[in-house]
Amino acid sequence: MIDFSAAGVPRWLKLAFTLWILVWAPSYVVLLGAQNFFWLCNVASFLLLAALWSEHRTLMSMQWLAVALVGSLWSLDVATAALTGVHPIGGTEYMFDPEHPPMARAMSLYHVVLPLVAGIGVAKLGYSRRALLWQTLLTWIVVPLTYLLTEAERNINWVHGPFGQPQDSLDPLLYLFLLTLLWPVIVYLPVHLLMVGWQRWRSQA
Repeated sequence: MIDFSAAGVPRWLKLAFTLWILVWAPSYVVLLGAQNFFWLCNVASFLLLAALWSEHRTLMSMQWLAVALVGSLWSLDVATAALTGVHPIGGTEYMFDPEHPPMARAMSLYHVVLPLVAGIGVAKLGYSRRALLWQTLLTWIVVPLTYLLTEAERNINWVHGPFGQPQDSLDPLLYLFLLTLLWPVIVYLPVHLLMVGWQRWRSQA
């Protein structure tokens, strides 16, 4: 198996992503408020910055789990809606809402970039199997805090209903419990299994 860790993360990527965070973070506070940082993808942005500079393999792998599938599905939903007017997945309707700040919509395109940045980081540092456990624990902290500390109408991390839509079929706390349990299984586990399979294939090549 090839060891990518010796190569390290390119300095240009560290500097470029740092510049992005310096522009993006204060802009989001002004446009959408600090509550918006509770989104798991936004949490991942800050942790990805730390992972790039520290070159911490587990932290980098955690962010890969956080953004790989979510970013891909977000991009697919936006692209499909732009071409056909239909959202096959949902949750990105705000990208076509004229009442949503245009600058905020433009900056949301970072969902396309995050998987690329994290993917380069994992390619350089390798994938850590411990990432699934630690990212799951992080999610189990962030999601309940989102429910407690953010406004319900924002539905951040979909704590009040899936795909950005409020739900009333289940008791709110039962829904939150199920969301917290299912998020790692649906979002992180498929990527983790793919990476483990890739590692095995590389080791046998």
